[in-house]
Amino acid sequence: MQNTFPKDIKDCMKGCILSIFWPKKDIIDFFKNTSCTSKELITESEYKRIPRAKIVDIVFSNLEKRSDLGIGQFRAMLKQLTEWNYFDPYYFKNLNKLDEDEAKRNITHLKQLQEIRDHKIKQERQRQDELERKRKDISISINELKDIFLNLFNGKDQEGNKIDNQRRGYLFEEFLRKLFLNEKIEVTDPFKITGEQIDGAIKYDGEHYIIEAKWHDKWSASDSLYSFAAKVEGKMYGRGIFISMNGFSPDAVQALITGKALRTILVDGGDLVPITESMYTLRKLLDNKIKAAQTMGRIYVDVTDLSDKNIR
Repeated sequence: MQNTFPKDIKDCMKGCILSIFWPKKDIIDFFKNTSCTSKELITESEYKRIPRAKIVDIVFSNLEKRSDLGIGQFRAMLKQLTEWNYFDPYYFKNLNKLDEDEAKRNITHLKQLQEIRDHKIKQERQRQDELERKRKDISISINELKDIFLNLFNGKDQEGNKIDNQRRGYLFEEFLRKLFLNEKIEVTDPFKITGEQIDGAIKYDGEHYIIEAKWHDKWSASDSLYSFAAKVEGKMYGRGIFISMNGFSPDAVQALITGKALRTILVDGGDLVPITESMYTLRKLLDNKIKAAQTMGRIYVDVTDLSDKNIR
């Protein structure tokens, strides 16, 4: 959902504008000073023929039709109007076209609406921050992760209940999420974009990586790996991590190396087990895998010595 500007605040801003400015040209100049473009404004020959309120309605309507909904311009107007303190004596006192008390009441009301809106935004931000903190605040030891992982090998959940392959795949994704968070690596939940299902994404060393996780009874073939590589290449500076518990077929690795840019690193169950045994960390795994890919063009290596893994 796009960030729309509240209608009650826009309506109040209209009243403020009409109670502060009398000449139509001053109204147009106010809009110009808040970065309204020629597409939103109307010409002098046009605005001379219509009432002042109609000018404001037209400009607001044109702003709302922008692809960005005019958010920047509306915010600039809000700032100027809530800070307004000049009431031209010529129009307010000499000609009595405008009422200073009314103008000040409108500005005060606008400030109140802004304060209410800011308070709601602050509350929502605090709520989101708390949800994010709870999502990331997992207290789980590496031994607990090891138990979860070994249960999955035995086809069981954390309570020891038998599970089918679909359920194991879901729990494997959850295990990986906990593994990343356990080492303070920022991770997202699974998400879907048009035509693509992404298992998740992480932010590591300033870079974003999309994740694919598979627990099949056999190694991952070239079609699934090649499809994931296409997802990666479709993103800005895309990088990916494909995790296949039972490894990768020889043709899959070769096809990826020869047919696509090297933006994906490959991880298998043999890489993950030593992490749960505390032989090395997930961060070391990522560092070494990324190093091998970036410096040697190797995407499927042994974590300890960066040698190519045997594929057979």
